[in-house]
Amino acid sequence: MARITYDAATAASFRAVREIPRDGLTAWEDAVRRHLRPSPDMTIVDIGAGTGAFATAFCDWFAARVVAVEPSEAMRALIPNRPDVQVRAGHATSLPLPDASADAAWLSTVTHHIPDLSGAAQEIRRVLRPGAPVLIRNAFAGRYERLRIVRWFPETTRLLDTYPSVEETCEAFADAGFAPAALEPVPQTDIASLDELLKRVDALRDADTLMRSLTEEEFTRGKDRLRGAAGAHDSAAAADLASSLDLLVLR
Repeated sequence: MARITYDAATAASFRAVREIPRDGLTAWEDAVRRHLRPSPDMTIVDIGAGTGAFATAFCDWFAARVVAVEPSEAMRALIPNRPDVQVRAGHATSLPLPDASADAAWLSTVTHHIPDLSGAAQEIRRVLRPGAPVLIRNAFAGRYERLRIVRWFPETTRLLDTYPSVEETCEAFADAGFAPAALEPVPQTDIASLDELLKRVDALRDADTLMRSLTEEEFTRGKDRLRGAAGAHDSAAAADLASSLDLLVLR
């Protein structure tokens, strides 16, 4: 079970405040290109595709075909309708693809929603062609110091510490024959100012797993902290608007 139930309202909030604009993903395009070594018409399975931001990016960046697998009907409904994206209902331990039919697997901010990571790794092994990579974009337990949300809402680390660690993730995938090939933080930019972030935090409270974990008191303290920095035009805080997630690559 996912840590959030993505109904229509939550899916709409997710698309509005969690999707990163394409121009904020330049570093991700470069990182994925290096590790994926894309070729035209390759098939990428996007597991937990959400509202399709990365599925469509892969098609545009790499001329790939993407199978966007997403368990939430509300999220699937928001994935753009285009011929190079096949939208399928499914989840990480039951992928609607034939054996050895995909050239790569992509999991973005999804491993902490998967209760049986070893089972998911076995299922991913089934659908991938030999030698195909698994690319995991996620926050990992013990590696969240580059997350912007932690700066303003430090209590989110309470939940982050329950996420699979890099070591636990590698162990789960090792049982399916995968070995770690790379681990690197990749920056992304989705907010232009602290004022913009402040305007988004209420919607983020609905759409973000970490923000949902906060008590009302913790959320109010963080919002006040953010409001104070925005009002003071804190240049140090403004310079730290960028946030990074890890890219873990297994083969």
